[in-house]
Amino acid sequence: MSDSGFRATGPSDLRGGAQGSGAARTSNNDALDFAALDPREQLRTLLRERVAGKPFSELYAVTLDHHGAAVMGHVLLDTLEDAGYSVDDFDAVGALTAASVPLVGSMIQAAASRGEDLDGFVMDFVFPSVKGPSIKGKRVVLVDAWLSEKSYVQTSSLVTLRNGNELSLDFSIVEHEGASVVAVASLVGGVGKGADEREITVVSPVDGARHEVPFVQVFHESDLAE
Repeated sequence: MSDSGFRATGPSDLRGGAQGSGAARTSNNDALDFAALDPREQLRTLLRERVAGKPFSELYAVTLDHHGAAVMGHVLLDTLEDAGYSVDDFDAVGALTAASVPLVGSMIQAAASRGEDLDGFVMDFVFPSVKGPSIKGKRVVLVDAWLSEKSYVQTSSLVTLRNGNELSLDFSIVEHEGASVVAVASLVGGVGKGADEREITVVSPVDGARHEVPFVQVFHESDLAE
C-alpha cells in the first residue's frame, strides 16, 4: 500500500497502489490513471477539466462523480488540518450554496471513516435559517464549491463576492442559531490574486457589519491552470 493515501482511513481502493478494486475500476479509463495518483492529485485532475480557462462552474460534474465524491471529503479535511483546523476544532460543516451540499455529505462520511463525528447543515437565505441538525453551541465551517470573483458574475446566489475578497454573507443567521464560524472553506478558490489568500472579509448585507474570517481553499484557480 502506498504512503500517499489518506492520513487516517478511507476507501482502500482509492489509496493508490496496484492492488484493490480501484485499480480494476480505473484500468479501462485511459485518461485518468487514478491508481497512480494520491487523492489530492485525483481531485486536481478532475477539477482541471472543469476550471482551467473556463467560466465559473458549480462543479457538479466533479462533486457528484464517483471518484470525486470518494476523495473530496478527505482532501477537504486534510486541507483544513494543514491550515490548523482539525476535526476537533469544529463540530459541523455548512453548505453555503446548493453546489456545496455534496461536499458537506462527503466530509461527514470522511470524518465518520476516521472515527470522528461531524454534522452537516445547509444555509437557507430565503427563510433565514439553517436546514439540518441543530447547530446551537457548535463551531462550524462554512463550505462552498467554487468561491472566487467569478462567482459574483456568474451566479445569482446570495453568497457572492462583492469587491475583491469581500463576501456578502449574513452572519446573523448562524449567530441566531447559537453557533460560531471557525472558517470558510472552498474546494476551488479565487479570492485575491495569489494562492496563499488566508482571510476573507465577510460583509453583512443587512447592516454592513464586517468580519475577517479565515479562508481555506483546497485549490486556487491558478493551481488548476493547464
